[in-house]
Amino acid sequence: MEKKTTTPPVLFLRFFRWYCHPDLLDYIEGDLLEVYDRRVKKLGKRKADLKFIIDVLLLLRPGIIRSRRRQRTNPYGMYKSYFKIGWRNLLGNKAYTLINMAGLALSVVCAIFIFSFVRQHLAVDNFHRYPERTYRVVTELHRDVVAYQSNVPSPLGAHFRNDYTYAEKIARVYTESDALITLRKEKELVKFKETGGIAFTEASFFEIFHFPLLKGKPAAALTEPNTAILTERMARKFFGDKDPIGEVFWFQNRFPFTITGILQNLPANTDIRSEIFVSYPSLQTFDPWLADDTDGWGGIRDGMKCYVVLKPGVPTAQVEGVLSAYVKKFRPTSKNVHHYKLQPLHDIHFNAQYGGPVAKSKLWVILIIGAFLIITACVNFINLATAQVLRRSKDVGVRKTLGSSKGQLFGQFIVETGLITFAAIAMAAMLAYILFPYINAFFQTRIQIDLFSDPTLLLFMLSVGVGITLLAGYYPAAVLAGFQPVAALKGKLLQQRRGGFNTRRTLIVAQFVIAQVLIIGMLVIMNQMRFARQSDLGFDKEAIVMVTVGRDSTRTIATTLKNEIARIPGVEKITLCYAAPSSNIDWGNSIRFEGSTEEVNFRTSIKSADADYLSTFGLTLVAGRNLVPSDSVREMLVNEVMVRKLGLPSAEEALGRHIAANGGRMKGAIVGVLKDFHDKSFHEEISAVLITTYTEDYSSYAVKIDLANARTILATIEDKWLQLHPDQLFEYEFLDDSIDGFYKAEETSLRLIQTFSFIAIFIGCLGLYGLVSFMIAQKTKEIGIRKVLGGTVSHITWLFGKEFIQLIVIAFLIAAPIGWWSMRQWLQDYKFQVPLDAATFFWALGGSCFVAACTIGYQVLKTAGTNPVKSLRTE
Repeated sequence: MEKKTTTPPVLFLRFFRWYCHPDLLDYIEGDLLEVYDRRVKKLGKRKADLKFIIDVLLLLRPGIIRSRRRQRTNPYGMYKSYFKIGWRNLLGNKAYTLINMAGLALSVVCAIFIFSFVRQHLAVDNFHRYPERTYRVVTELHRDVVAYQSNVPSPLGAHFRNDYTYAEKIARVYTESDALITLRKEKELVKFKETGGIAFTEASFFEIFHFPLLKGKPAAALTEPNTAILTERMARKFFGDKDPIGEVFWFQNRFPFTITGILQNLPANTDIRSEIFVSYPSLQTFDPWLADDTDGWGGIRDGMKCYVVLKPGVPTAQVEGVLSAYVKKFRPTSKNVHHYKLQPLHDIHFNAQYGGPVAKSKLWVILIIGAFLIITACVNFINLATAQVLRRSKDVGVRKTLGSSKGQLFGQFIVETGLITFAAIAMAAMLAYILFPYINAFFQTRIQIDLFSDPTLLLFMLSVGVGITLLAGYYPAAVLAGFQPVAALKGKLLQQRRGGFNTRRTLIVAQFVIAQVLIIGMLVIMNQMRFARQSDLGFDKEAIVMVTVGRDSTRTIATTLKNEIARIPGVEKITLCYAAPSSNIDWGNSIRFEGSTEEVNFRTSIKSADADYLSTFGLTLVAGRNLVPSDSVREMLVNEVMVRKLGLPSAEEALGRHIAANGGRMKGAIVGVLKDFHDKSFHEEISAVLITTYTEDYSSYAVKIDLANARTILATIEDKWLQLHPDQLFEYEFLDDSIDGFYKAEETSLRLIQTFSFIAIFIGCLGLYGLVSFMIAQKTKEIGIRKVLGGTVSHITWLFGKEFIQLIVIAFLIAAPIGWWSMRQWLQDYKFQVPLDAATFFWALGGSCFVAACTIGYQVLKTAGTNPVKSLRTE
């Protein structure tokens, strides 16, 4: 028989229906009617009606009505309420808030650094007068392979200026690096070594490049020989607060220059590094061959640049076409065929072929890594927010029953996300100010931040904050706002609906994909660096010091000092040479073989050295003998690559053959063939090498020493060196440090990816920690029951661990091919590569599992070891 329901007071019931959410009839109203029926039977209808009215009035208490009225009259009241409620919720769950803030703050600090780093590089030399029409003339050298140089023959600029009218402005500049600058103050000689060098510069250079002159007349600053202009910083370094105009400094103790102007300090975003500019006519005294505009086409000297500003509308292809005529006119028979090209100003900083320090592809990689870190932090937020759904579900149900719309609830949770996000950004800004000096020192960068005077950075941080708020807050807010109030209030949400468990799994997988790709990249770069540094280079690089020969050394002085150094206790071997077997210093030349009138079609690297070169560096002869001591070129040594490129069947066949190099000025017979050695970094193939006793080119002493007494030995060498060169600077460098310098860019990349990998892993661990804490809180009673029924600690630990191990393995299956492909592309820059073996990927997977186990292990073991009685009593 159907149960009858007594009708309550109609007016209150209608008002109740109108005021509240319709779904309330399925829950609250049903309970009221049941209570009303029982009261009618027990107390009678009159008293039941009275109590029913009191119950409804309590539900529709005046505070809620007044709040609604205020919201209707004050449109900002709703948003104020959002902030109050959001702040209260965040303070009420401090662990959740701190984990999210820590992850977001770390990722935002990285984002600020990456944004500033990329912006600084993209802004290099973009402030000059004609950036869109300014070009650097570069050279492609076509032999058996194509080589690229940012330098040109010194006469090219003058001929192009005189022969054609395509250019509005042309400027040549020759930079001599590591310049020795001296000041003669009364009886004191003050010495400076300027790594930026000294630039012999045509006056039109400052009409192309916008480096403002603070003192002096721009038109006359660099027109006369032996005149110079300095930057303000350099002038203060040399002369303090004294007016530098009219003062004299000396270059290499032989060339005086009078200061005629002071430049504003060079900005950080320029590739021009020299801060000492001297007049181009002075080059005639310093290097007559280089200054010769008629006979300087035979070679290209490092440091000789030519810049042009084309007239509006002049196509680069047309200019390159007329430049090719110079090759036919001045180099008609050379096998080293030049192709002169115009390189746009905006390409100079990014083109690695011509010595650009940063490839744009690397900037894109860094930007992607920064985006990954932001996404990783957002994934943490989404995971933790959706995991909190069960705790917030009844709150949502009550709000919906009291009339809150889905949009209002969505706004509430977005505001909470915004509070966390912008608090994290404020924390990140403070961390950036504190950490950036250390970051610059660690990564060898010169990035500066100033939030209050940099609107672009402020706009970026605001955009990041809004982006994170929407990206991280949208899904949790949509999930929470979409609950049905009856199911929420009765606690009948399914686990999948209660926080999107499958969604959380997907996000954890995405997070570990990012982390594992970074780990794979880090391991491959580390392996390649180790391979390059620990491989046999074909010569001995340990305990060898390269000491610079004095600039005023004669053959007699150099030989005398060599003999003096050889007698120092602890000095094992010494040789005079142009450079070490592997060096950035390189004399590329073309040779003629066996009396041929034509040059061979490959490039030869000439290394001048005396007869002690082989024993000092431990080079190995595969055929023939060593050079005999000589003060002139008589004999030559070549390597195996040279033998193969000459087309000879064996090393023995090369012995006795004659070679003419340096335009025929160096002639000799091959007396020995050396086993191949790496003459450059692992980025490049081994060159064809020629070694001979060309004393005019000796620029270094290579000294093999006993490292146990290195400090004493070096001090003694310095004393003897300064006795012969008192007005110069003593300079030395260990050979292994010099070779490590080949991989400076890789070292920076490794530091970047190591740092970002650790941060990505740390952020991921924060998320795992929060999720495991939530899961343990939800399964406390289940753990207690399992222990009562005989479950062991290892069984319970595996119950939690297997879920995450499975997700990490899935992430690895996605990350492995991505990591393999990206590292395969990166390794293409190396001619000698480390293999991409399975061990690298095994360590990436094992490392991820180990980190995850450490993150969740403590909490799980602690809970698994808890007394089950306490677990079962937990509410």
